Amino acid sequence: MLFNATSSHARAGDIAQLVGLRHKHFIITLKEDAKLETHRGVLHHNDLIGKPWGTQVFSHNGSPFFLLQPSLADLLNDLPRTTQILYPKDIGYILVTMGVGPGKKVIEAGSGSGSMTIALSYAVGEEGRVISYEQKPDNQNLARKNLERVGLASRADFKLRDVLNGFDETDADAIFLDLPNPFDYIPQARAALKPGAYFCSLLPTFNQVEKLLIALRLNHFAFIDVCELLLRHYQSEPARIRPTDRMVAHTGFLIFARRIEPVNDLRGKDLIEEIGAGYIEENKL
Repeated sequence: MLFNATSSHARAGDIAQLVGLRHKHFIITLKEDAKLETHRGVLHHNDLIGKPWGTQVFSHNGSPFFLLQPSLADLLNDLPRTTQILYPKDIGYILVTMGVGPGKKVIEAGSGSGSMTIALSYAVGEEGRVISYEQKPDNQNLARKNLERVGLASRADFKLRDVLNGFDETDADAIFLDLPNPFDYIPQARAALKPGAYFCSLLPTFNQVEKLLIALRLNHFAFIDVCELLLRHYQSEPARIRPTDRMVAHTGFLIFARRIEPVNDLRGKDLIEEIGAGYIEENKL
């Protein structure tokens, strides 16, 4: 299981995090008679099962570790991956902004290694549903395995195909496109969303954002917002609080929008279409 909120003690089958010196950590699933071999010694799972979370434990050669439950961010950063994953700083903002919560139906296109799929599946709860589309079988297989690893596979459906021909769903509460060319799939995204529902995409460059903004306007999306999130950590020493040497700076631009119904005022509609069509023609998009 992902989180063991019902017990204050580690149990067989729980996902555990062992944090050692200099915050070096290992994430494992506790199994009877299994062991973890590290460069700082061996830890036997039987010695960990039954201990309270937060307990300090020791390897066979005396090296100290703390037995903790991993956070969602810990799990996402530790995922086996073949593609760049989304950072927790972006994922958290996406979930909150789009109102992804228990019982929601959410679509994503571009499963990648499954980091966003895991976050969405965790957020929608047991009553919600995540539908994840992917073109590449290898990516989909890895994403599926990563969801199984954290115990969330039952909340997600995987579909292997290009979304150029549209999505099967027509009443999604939110959609996230993790694609290099989301602007080519905006009509399909609109058709899959409930009226008023949320759209989001993450893109690394201005050029891609520019094309997406035009496509959103042409397809009757409004309340469009573009932002980026920067994360800076500080040294947590009372006598010398200062920024750490590294920070998580630009990871991508987040673009949010909501599906609205077509404008009845023809002047407003014509203006939107005229601006969009002129831009597309001028820039050969």
